Amino acid sequence: MTPFKIKLNSSQSIFDQVVFSATKAILGGALKPGDPFPSVRRLALDLKIHPNTAHKVVQHLIQERWIIASPGKGTVVAIPPKARSGDRQKLLSQEVEELVVEARRVGASLKEVTDSVERHWKSLDQLKVVSGDS
Repeated sequence: MTPFKIKLNSSQSIFDQVVFSATKAILGGALKPGDPFPSVRRLALDLKIHPNTAHKVVQHLIQERWIIASPGKGTVVAIPPKARSGDRQKLLSQEVEELVVEARRVGASLKEVTDSVERHWKSLDQLKVVSGDS
């Protein structure tokens, strides 16, 4: 089973959406170094995408060194390369935009949003301490 999902967004190609979701899963810890990465067939079936698109995604992630393909062993998650500032911005852009739009829709102030983000950030830090991840 593929450990990440995509939310279809017509303003972005399916390829870009899957690469984004896979990269986010790796950076976020849902996929850890050494974990198996779904096969092209499994990726296509689980995400309901064309196998050619799934193949392109896997090849791109290999080329970008997010995953490693080993003959006889399959494809596994690599140790993530250090994210550059631009990469982090790109990964966050869509979620931040959704957060801002939703916050404005419900009438939240910038301070309320930043306070909420800070609370969630700290709660995740607390979870890491409790679970022993550091």
